[in-house]
Amino acid sequence: MNKLRFEKRNTKKIKQMDNDTSLKKLSKKWISNSYPYEYSYHFNWLGLPIIQYPQDIIALQEIIWKIKPDLIIETGVARGGSVIFLASMLEMIGRGKVIGIDIKIHAENRKAIEKHPMFKRIILIENSSISKEAIKRVGKLSKNKKCVMVILDSNHTHEHVLSELKAYSSLISKNSYLVVFDTLIEDLPKKFFNNRQWTKKKNPKSAIYEFLKTTNHFKIDKNITDKLLITAAPDGYLKCIQK
Repeated sequence: MNKLRFEKRNTKKIKQMDNDTSLKKLSKKWISNSYPYEYSYHFNWLGLPIIQYPQDIIALQEIIWKIKPDLIIETGVARGGSVIFLASMLEMIGRGKVIGIDIKIHAENRKAIEKHPMFKRIILIENSSISKEAIKRVGKLSKNKKCVMVILDSNHTHEHVLSELKAYSSLISKNSYLVVFDTLIEDLPKKFFNNRQWTKKKNPKSAIYEFLKTTNHFKIDKNITDKLLITAAPDGYLKCIQK
C-alpha cells in the first residue's frame, strides 16, 4: 500500500471512530476510571517524570516534527520531563529552544533538569506565567523567531488559562499550535476536583471557548483528538490559521 492510500485509509478509519459513540463513551469511561490512580504520572521521558498521557506525547511529537518550531514555550515545568521531551525533539530537528515557565521550580527538579544533556536547549523562568516580567521576557526571546509554539499546562483555573491565552497567543506563528492541557477537567466527575480552584464549569476548556469568541486566528484541530480518543486535552489543540 503506497503512502497516499495508507493516509486515506487512516483518515477513513479515524472518521469511523469519531462516529462510534460507544467507543468514545468507553474512552471517556476509561479516562475517568484510571484518573484516581494518577495514570499520567507513571511515565518518564529520558529519565524524568513527564506527567502526560502517552497519546498526547505522540500527538505533540507529530506536531513538532511537522512544523519544526524555532521556539516552544511551555507553562508548567513540574518535574521536568515535558521540557526535556520538547528539547529532545528540537535536538533531533537540529535547532531551537524551549522556554519552561513555572511559578515555583523546586530545587531538586531544577537540578535534574540542569544536569540533563538536553538542558542546552532549555531556558527556565521561575515566575508566574501571567506576570508582566515573564511575559516581557518571553516576548523578547520570541522576537524574530520564524515558528513559535505554545503549550499551556500550569494553573488550570479559567481565569489563569484565559490570561495565558491572551498573553501568549499573539506569539504563535501561522500553522503552528497553541496546546491547552487538562481540558478534560470538564468531562470528569465533579468529585475529583472538590479541593481544587477549578471546576467542571470553570476550567481550561471554558477558557478556550471564551478566548475563541474574541479571535478568528485560531481553530480547534479536532482531527488530532479524534484519532487519540484518550487525551488530557479534548478541544485543546488549537491551530493558528492566520496572523
